[in-house]
Amino acid sequence: MPASSDPIRVAVLEDDEATRARFCAAIEQDAGLRLAAQFARGGEALAWLERHEPDVLLADLGLPDIPGLAVIAYCARRHPRSDIMVISMHEDEQHVVRSLEAGASGYLLKDCLADEMAARIRELRAGGAPMSPVIARLVLKRLRPAAPAGAAAAEGDDQWVRPTPRELLVLTRIAQGFSYAEIADMEGISRHTVHAHVKNIYGKLSVHSRTEAVFEASRLGLITPPGIG
Repeated sequence: MPASSDPIRVAVLEDDEATRARFCAAIEQDAGLRLAAQFARGGEALAWLERHEPDVLLADLGLPDIPGLAVIAYCARRHPRSDIMVISMHEDEQHVVRSLEAGASGYLLKDCLADEMAARIRELRAGGAPMSPVIARLVLKRLRPAAPAGAAAAEGDDQWVRPTPRELLVLTRIAQGFSYAEIADMEGISRHTVHAHVKNIYGKLSVHSRTEAVFEASRLGLITPPGIG
């Protein structure tokens, strides 16, 4: 693994040339990132992953030769320390859930801005689970039918400590798809404070990522993000 001061090594798998060029340019223009490799076909990515370990793999799902899910699953098995983020046009439940099950920790739609991409990559590498807002809400909608009705239903679960109102507000913002910097600006607090709140949430809910925190808080009935009915 590279030292924390080294640039984050990113591999990009995207068959559309214009989209691939846009994401690669965003990576190359950020001093904290380094473009390790780029591929238009899944077979090329598999061959490279057999010999190299990226810090982050950005992977499309619709490829001309093999499914992007196959590449994601292979990378997750061979390089468990790598972080994987989907970049896709698909925003349906099946694609999202299968991607997360295969090993992805983030899911962005291709219409995300190039300057946002660099921030999302750093967020992913820092232990977050960046998702486009519509994707985060889709995942939460899938969980809501099985969620207990209200916080009282969670009182029998003695494995967690209830987060504070401020921590739950931060977690709700995360579920809405906002970055740490955006949350800090919206709530009038520092990024360090946001990080501290997230760390406290992880400990109280016994989770290890933003996605897990949102899932668990939703399951326990602690948060209900806007748009979830």
